[in-house]
Amino acid sequence: MSSPPHVINQTQARELLGQVDVLQILRALFRDLAAGHAVQPPQQWVEFPQGAGDFINYLGVLAQDGVYGMKTSPYIVREQGPLVTAWTLLMSTHTGQPLLLCDAAELTTARTAATTALAVDALAPQAARRLAIIGSGKVAQAHLHYVKNLRDWQSINFFSPSLTATDSTLQRLDPRVSIAPTCEAALEDADVILLCTSSAGPVIDPSRLSKPALITSISTNAPRAHEVPPQSLNEMDVFCDYRQTTPGSAGEMLIAAEQHGWNPSAVMGDLPELLSDQVQRPSYNRHVFFRSIGLGLEDIALANALWRLL
Repeated sequence: MSSPPHVINQTQARELLGQVDVLQILRALFRDLAAGHAVQPPQQWVEFPQGAGDFINYLGVLAQDGVYGMKTSPYIVREQGPLVTAWTLLMSTHTGQPLLLCDAAELTTARTAATTALAVDALAPQAARRLAIIGSGKVAQAHLHYVKNLRDWQSINFFSPSLTATDSTLQRLDPRVSIAPTCEAALEDADVILLCTSSAGPVIDPSRLSKPALITSISTNAPRAHEVPPQSLNEMDVFCDYRQTTPGSAGEMLIAAEQHGWNPSAVMGDLPELLSDQVQRPSYNRHVFFRSIGLGLEDIALANALWRLL
């Protein structure tokens, strides 16, 4: 008789994540991917009939840990507004039995921000001092949590249309935080710009920045969503989380390839390559763009860490 899998709700997942080193777990994951010890298939997108929504499956295998799994995230159309949830299922490659079913909301927020942080650590100039974060929700706040100690930031400027200058929520997270009155003010002289929005269209224009910067983007699950103009990819050094899957899913990359002559072969490196020293760091003769779509392996690696805690 097999034992039932552990079931973890969102609150439990948040508490357990506080007991693991998320950055180190994901760093090891990307090195395993580079070494051939992990498998990351493309995302699987499936529409519901009659326009009722869709779901995306994020799959992956961690061979050395003896687990595989899937995060499944439905987008359910409702009269009162769309509903988005996500759950991660962890399976044993030794017994074929389910090990864990975890509400993936906290996993997704943590792995999204931590993946960006790995890119910042690998790509940002050591002398970077001015950080800009566009967005103010949980994902933006998680980005601050994971990047705040990666460089000697002298200023951290947030901008979101929903923020006011007197909003103290973000400023309580770090004394260096300031709320910019406009997006342009937040971006002024920035060395690193983290785009953490749910926008389906561009929120900044890199051509209007005053100097070369590292720009990171996560976007959202809306069809072909993008946070920079697709044509701008031709004017930047482009990196991503995983070159085998990201160009086939990221909105600005799809549009740039179809309409603006950009080729996925222009991707200069991905996180497995960066974290195993297989590619050169950028020279910053022009902007550097890092695009993350979120990998199933990231969710599975964190779910595996929580299961081992239990």
